[in-house]
Amino acid sequence: MNQYAYIRVSSKDQNIDRQILALENFHIPRKNIYCDYQSGKDFERPAYKKLIKKLGAGDLLIVKSIDRLGRNYNDILIQWQHITKDIKADIKVLDMELLDTRKKSGNLTGTLISDMVLQIFAYVAQTEREFIRERQAEGIVAAKQNGKRLGRIPQDMPEGFNEACDQCSKGEITTRKAAERLGISHTTFYRRYREVTVPKDNTSVESVSDSRHSGTNKKA
Repeated sequence: MNQYAYIRVSSKDQNIDRQILALENFHIPRKNIYCDYQSGKDFERPAYKKLIKKLGAGDLLIVKSIDRLGRNYNDILIQWQHITKDIKADIKVLDMELLDTRKKSGNLTGTLISDMVLQIFAYVAQTEREFIRERQAEGIVAAKQNGKRLGRIPQDMPEGFNEACDQCSKGEITTRKAAERLGISHTTFYRRYREVTVPKDNTSVESVSDSRHSGTNKKA
């Protein structure tokens, strides 16, 4: 039986010492410790993929906590089944004693107990995500009913904005030149310029934020 460990942090700025320290008692060779420096949103990680190719039947994979393996419990369940059922390796999660698929004393196996615990975790996590989405939807409906404006609050335009818009419409200056004169970004000016000059039902005008539109391409 070979022992392997998997370590993950979200970026190279984060420290892996705490996870390394937790593995000391297992005396795992450094070549058998795989580490990824990226998000746990999925399992498209180079070190994890190499680890899976190395794991064999009877081997043991150790992780500090279940969230080091991944963040999405549905994906974790799929990987857990692949490792324990397809590869026939064991998994031990240090921070959760019940998540240890090795055989226990008595008739029940660790795999059975671990699978049950992980299924409960996945259910709770999914239920919480749905609850959060439901509360967000209810909050949006309540805000609209109370007449509250949702989204970013429009930025107040500097003095001279309307005059600049009029000059742009006539082709006297470009939108970029108008933005420079007002001391704001071209993106901000152009968005507000469109709001006051383009009819709400006009869907034929492109939304490219530059000076290539009719009436805005003349040099100042």
